[in-house]
Order: sequence, then C-alpha cells, then structure tokens
Amino acid sequence: MKSEHRLVTKQPSNHPSQFDILVVGSGAAGLYAALCLPTHLQVGLITKGNLKTGSSSWAQGGIAAAIDPSDAPELHFADTLKAGAGLCEPEAVKFLVENASAAIKSLLEMGVAFDRQGEKLAMTLEAAHSRPRVLHSADTTGRAIIDTLTEQVLHRPNIQVISPALAWSLWLNDSTGHCQGISVLYQEQISWLRASAVILATGGSGQVFSQTTNPTVSTGDGVALAWRGGAVVRDLEFVQFHPTALTKPGAPRFLISEAVRGEGAHLVDSQGKRFAFNYHSDGELAPRDVVSRAIFRHLEQTAPEPYCVYLDLHPIPPEQISHRFPNIIKVCQQWGIDVFSEPIPVAPAAHYWMGGIVTDVHSETSIKGLYAIGETSSTGVHGANRLASNSLLECIVFAAEFSRLEIEPNVITEKPAAVITESRDWAAEMEVISSMRQDLPQLMWHSAGICRSQAALEDAIAQVSDWRFELAALEVTQYLLNLTPNQTVQLTSAQAQQQLRICAETLNLLDIAYLILKSAAWRTESRGGHYRSDYPQTSPDWQVHTLVQGESWSKSLNRGQLLSDASCTPGVTAQSAVTKYSR
Repeated sequence: MKSEHRLVTKQPSNHPSQFDILVVGSGAAGLYAALCLPTHLQVGLITKGNLKTGSSSWAQGGIAAAIDPSDAPELHFADTLKAGAGLCEPEAVKFLVENASAAIKSLLEMGVAFDRQGEKLAMTLEAAHSRPRVLHSADTTGRAIIDTLTEQVLHRPNIQVISPALAWSLWLNDSTGHCQGISVLYQEQISWLRASAVILATGGSGQVFSQTTNPTVSTGDGVALAWRGGAVVRDLEFVQFHPTALTKPGAPRFLISEAVRGEGAHLVDSQGKRFAFNYHSDGELAPRDVVSRAIFRHLEQTAPEPYCVYLDLHPIPPEQISHRFPNIIKVCQQWGIDVFSEPIPVAPAAHYWMGGIVTDVHSETSIKGLYAIGETSSTGVHGANRLASNSLLECIVFAAEFSRLEIEPNVITEKPAAVITESRDWAAEMEVISSMRQDLPQLMWHSAGICRSQAALEDAIAQVSDWRFELAALEVTQYLLNLTPNQTVQLTSAQAQQQLRICAETLNLLDIAYLILKSAAWRTESRGGHYRSDYPQTSPDWQVHTLVQGESWSKSLNRGQLLSDASCTPGVTAQSAVTKYSR
C-alpha cells in the first residue's frame, strides 16, 4: 500500500462545510422532508447515487389513503393493524391514516398526476385492504411522485444537492452526545459537515439478500451508521419478501406489482393450477408474508424447474392491462415475455424492511438532533408486516412534520478546517472485501430468508462474525474507522474513493446482516415477515418489539399491548414492561 500526505491551508470550495439541516437520502422521504423544512434554513441533501436512484422511484403499486366516500380512516387503521400481526404502534398508525388525506392533497397540489376515473381519483384494491384505496399513476406511481418532488427540490434555492456522496458516520458532540453532523465521501474528499440536525432517509437494506427488488444503493447505510453511533434500533428481524418478483435467468428481480393481483391476476403453478387458496382463505390477496410462504411451500412440494410459479393475467381484460401496467408490459417484453399470451414467471424476493431506527411521530431518534424517516425508520406503523402501499404514505405523512421543526439556524463559530491531501491505494485488500460482498447475500438468503431455523441462523452468525472481524483488521477499514472529526481529507485519486466506498458499504452490509441474524435468532416464534420452521406458531409471549442498542438486545411491549395490559394491571408502566437481554 502506498501512502503519503501533506497539509494544505485552503478550504475545499465545492460545497459548504456547514448547513442548518442535512438530509441523507433522496427517495420520497428525503425529498419531501427537504421540501417541508422551513425555507429560511439552509438544507444539504446528500444522495449516494444520482437523484431518482432509490427504491421509491421503483414503487409501482401506489399510495394508500382512505379518501373515498365508501372508505374511512378507521377501516384503514384496522387493516394496517391486522397486517402488522400485533406489533403496530396504534398511535403511529392513527397518525398515519388520519393525515393520509392531507398528504394526497399536497401531492396533487405539487402536480402528481394520479390516475382518474372521470373526475374522481381512481382506486385499486391490494392485498389485505378491505376497500379499494390505493391511488396510482399507471404502474409507475413511485416514479411519478419522485419526478415531481425532484423538480421541486431543484428549484428551491435553500436546498443544495450533494451527489454522489456516501454518508459514513455520525458526528456526535463529545459533551452532550447530540448529533452535530456527519462525515461524507464526496468528490475525492472525506469531509465533516456540521448541522443543527441530521435526517436519515437512506431507505432499506435489500442488497443484503441475493434475491431482492431493491436497487443497488439499498445497503442499509442509515441504520448501520445510526447503530454504530449508539442509536436504538428495532424489529430488525422483520423483512418483507414480496411474493411476485420477475424470475428469469439473467433478468433483475423486477417487481410485479401487488396491484396486478388486485386487478384479478391468478397465481398458478407449473401445471397451471391455482394454489394460493390452499394456504389462506384470501388466496392471492392474503398478506404478502402469507403469499410468499405459500409460494415457498408449494415450490418445496412440487420442486419445478425453473424455481418459480406464474402470474396469469388472463382474468384481466387486455385493455385494462394496457392501461394499468404499461411499464410491466414493457419490462416483460424486454425479457421475451408477452403478458397477453403467457404467464409471468415469479418468485419471492426481499422487498421491504419493517425494522429500522426507533422514532417518535416527529421522526426523532434516541439521539438528540438525529431524525430518521421512511424505510430507514421504525415509526411503528408497519409492525411485523407492512400493509401494501403504506410505505409511500408513511414517507409523506411523517415528512410533513418537518414543517414544524424548530431549530436555530447555524452560526459559523469556528474557522474552516485545514485540508490534508493523501495518496492512498488499498488495491491489495479489495479482493478480500469483494469476496465477502459477493458471498454475504447468498448466505443471508439461505439462512435468514423466507424460512429460518436456529441452526442455520447460528451458522450464519458465526460466519458473519468472522467476516466482520476480518474486515475490521484491514488497513482500509482502519482508515475509515479512525477518521478525525472536522479534518477534511483530499484524496488524490478516484480509485481511492471507490475503494473506500466499497469498503464502507461492505461494512454496513455486514453490520446489517449481523443485526438481522441475531434478532431473528432471538425471536423464537413466527410472526409477520419473520418465519421460523422450528417455531412455526405465533406466541403471545412475543407480542413485543425487539430493541437493539450496541450489543444489547431487549424486549419492549408495543404501545397498544402496553395500554391493554395497563388496563388490567394497575401500575404497569413502560419502564416495567421492558426486559433487557445481552448476548
């Protein structure tokens, strides 16, 4: 490894070192949060890829809201709690559904073009909803929302986009413990950006699994850096596996929207037989975890080649298919599938992470000055299994609260940091890191995928622990872990920046894998997106959240259960309802 450095007295000129607010992530949550922040605040919007590369723009189905006269927020509330399998926070769900109408109104005013039937907004039915309440824009709803929000962001003079940039670590105040900024890797620099508040909106962690509908940027960065910084995270074992991802050799695991089944498509096996009703009375429209397990079990019994089932669109009129699913038609055509004459080969894939950084309804985490929103957060609205099309709604409803954020604008009180220029090359270590990055997703798919067991989880924990230890010992990792706050490093090559980014993402993925595996081994029951073959039943003793802080695992009753218990047992408090555990 070659290394040299020298001190430079000038400050980098490509971006300020100080903002009032930093937003990390440019999906629906991050973009809308940036737009909702008071316009007198200077906002830095940090995005790892280019704008529009996150999961939100891939969302096809739509956004749920009980705004039709035949519907009601109370029904949406009940459906969400039922899907959440006993772990939703009722207060958070109530906040979500009661603010859904305002969220839709805001998006319409911004110019989002939802489909209509005449003058009325069109609604479709999706799995586990008791009413058609999913608004959509053809089958590219996420893209329609992201395009609109992006255009608004680019016209806001108080928002500066920093892209492509990787947020690496929290910058915590040594005296108070408050978050005062983050470190970022950007334009061949490692910089420390100061802010009065940081909002994490980095999405999920689908890339920890070999089969996922998530984009390549979904490496769990926000949860990983928050956990390393000491924030409380929750329910990390609960991963939603979408039942119907395109499954064809060479093709990406492209999501075939829930709305396709909502419009009437059937799931059939290689013999053309419908099988979903053998596993649940709602058939194809059962909750996502149920349908995914039904496919998994059916394939175990029939073991066809290729390892997939099929989505048959014949029950839907052709003109309706053309109107509702033009993007699905286009993508399938690219892979030689004519949806009008043949079924689509599908299988489950990791899609959404119910767990995340614990937040309240104002999106504040356990670290003062640090906020989390969207899939990165654990607001309590999804419980053990997210109700379809509640994710985009959660992004908008909770981001709207940032319009009320009260902070003092930053005042520059210290001189800009000097810059250290360094020549680095860790090429010799990249092969080791690349090998881990390649092997981890397969390990996680087989050990912590749709069906889990203690033996498989323990084997995977041992392997991931070895990888984490091995990775931590590398010089490139030590370099990242020992960065000095408020010291800017100017790298002399794009290659060094790429090596640091690969290392950082691999560290994040290994930390996320470790947290998911240990949380899944800790929860000895099956519930929602977490299924254990050795503990196949749901246990009332486990109607609790899994809390993790550092290396400590704890149980905490969800608020609804706590209120129920308190009504029967005078004197029960939140403090007495927490059981701590370390392993």
